[in-house]
Amino acid sequence: MSLSSNVHEKAGLIWAIADKLTGVYKPHEYGEVILPLTVIRRFDCILADTKDAVRTKYEEVKKLPMRDVLLRQVAGHPFYNVSQYTFERLLNEPDSIEDNLRDYLNGFSANVRDILEKFKFDGHITTMANKGILYIVIKEFTTPHADLHPDKISNLEMGYIFEEIIRRFSEAHNEDAGQHYTPREVIRLMVNLLFCDDSDILSGKNVARTIYDPACGTGGMLSVAEEYLRQLNATAQLVAFGQEINDQTFAICKADMLIKGDKADFIMDGNTLSNDQFTGQTFDYIISNPPFGREWKNEKSTVEMEAKLGYAGRFGPGLPSVGDGQMLFLLTAISKMKDPTKGGSRIAIIHNGSPLFTGDAGSGPSEIRRYILENDLLEAIIALPNDIFYNTGIATYIWLLSNKKKGTRREGKVQLINANGLFEKRRKSLGSKRNDIPEDAITEITRLYGDMAVGEISKVFDTTDFGYTKIVVERPLRDEHGKPVLKKGKSQPDTALRDTENVPLKEDIRTYFEREVLPFVPDAWIDESKSRVGYEIPFTRYFYQYEAPRPSAEIMAEILELEKGLDEELREVFAP
Repeated sequence: MSLSSNVHEKAGLIWAIADKLTGVYKPHEYGEVILPLTVIRRFDCILADTKDAVRTKYEEVKKLPMRDVLLRQVAGHPFYNVSQYTFERLLNEPDSIEDNLRDYLNGFSANVRDILEKFKFDGHITTMANKGILYIVIKEFTTPHADLHPDKISNLEMGYIFEEIIRRFSEAHNEDAGQHYTPREVIRLMVNLLFCDDSDILSGKNVARTIYDPACGTGGMLSVAEEYLRQLNATAQLVAFGQEINDQTFAICKADMLIKGDKADFIMDGNTLSNDQFTGQTFDYIISNPPFGREWKNEKSTVEMEAKLGYAGRFGPGLPSVGDGQMLFLLTAISKMKDPTKGGSRIAIIHNGSPLFTGDAGSGPSEIRRYILENDLLEAIIALPNDIFYNTGIATYIWLLSNKKKGTRREGKVQLINANGLFEKRRKSLGSKRNDIPEDAITEITRLYGDMAVGEISKVFDTTDFGYTKIVVERPLRDEHGKPVLKKGKSQPDTALRDTENVPLKEDIRTYFEREVLPFVPDAWIDESKSRVGYEIPFTRYFYQYEAPRPSAEIMAEILELEKGLDEELREVFAP
């Protein structure tokens, strides 16, 4: 069974347990029960092999101050449970299952109890007990289709199962398309690109690096980065830092870290935009897939207050429109880059098309692009195929940034890779995810980037190619006799005739004006006080390929054929 089909089937079987909640809970509330129970069941299955040994050791050391360390050693994991109960043993006392379940949950180590508190699950225990379904639901989680032992379900598969259950919960909750989770092959591509030129971490001995995700969700990006690096260099260590606003996904992220034996102390909860948990900290790598099209009205006052700090805060370059906060995450990532003298940093972040071009010269988005390009931070942008995310089919792009370009072949350059066509159709869609990026496409995109190749789907530009000066072209206001209206000897502009032109930065403004404007309006002039520098990256324009229109005869023949078929269908409908 393939990874995707195993995940889809197992997640479906677990989600089917929600049928037992019918009548007590509404469909959009199912996830509030199924998600925490899935996490708890995963812990339960992992600890099953050492459960009795931990219980025995607990009786010996429960009064010792070092008991936490000793119990972790016996459990073989950075967490444990000292309760006498397991999911199976809870079923032995049906009449006491409510109290016993609480005893079981309270028996977990403090790091797991912190996770469970984020699920706010205790109230659901009471509800299910009062409605007589608690025993039934727990029993369903002990059946073979809910066996989540690591021998049956790998950590990679478990991460997918968590995300698939969350996706189903999101759909039932009618959440917007921006609430999506990043497919593992996309993360694999991002990690490939992040580590592509870092020979130290790929081959060095006992190298330690940090990686940060300001919108870490269930931790998929951090997990895949660690797994991938471990495959390439078993001696290298990648310490993960992340922040997540949603309590449930934060809890799953932290649980997933613990389950895999990773350090989970640096996974923080809270709103990254208004309550940055890593103020002043910098990291070697930053990787993220922040929400698209999400308003930041609730964070507006806090963000604007930080913006007033200029470059002493995260938002010095400018602010995007309040209707879409994804560029605030981009600025957050940039603010977490290490100084180049201390090794510098690299960023891989996903955006939709909006940050490429939204906003006129002088606007917040344009000023953000201007800051990035004029400081030579942008290495590459890769256009991904459509329909590769679970809950959205919109066009997406990976932005690669680095402050280590100086003195390299990438200095002053930006590479654009159009990987839109590098996908394969899925046999079975997973929500809106109808396409995958196959391994050979990941290899090819990484090669194109690594070689800085130039070809049909990969182009290299100067940073200044994306800049322009927006000039305001004025024409004289004329009186009823057609003579220019003067004020202090100067012609006054006619606002009705005012126009603008975008002059590429590489071109002299006066030369452009004399060639493109004056031959058509000889009395025009430039109001230099209104000139503004802007930046945009018209990605699709660079890869546009002209397709000749089909011959009219061919189109007409097709229309006639369609009409003929329609006439036949109508005759069948209205036949006596």
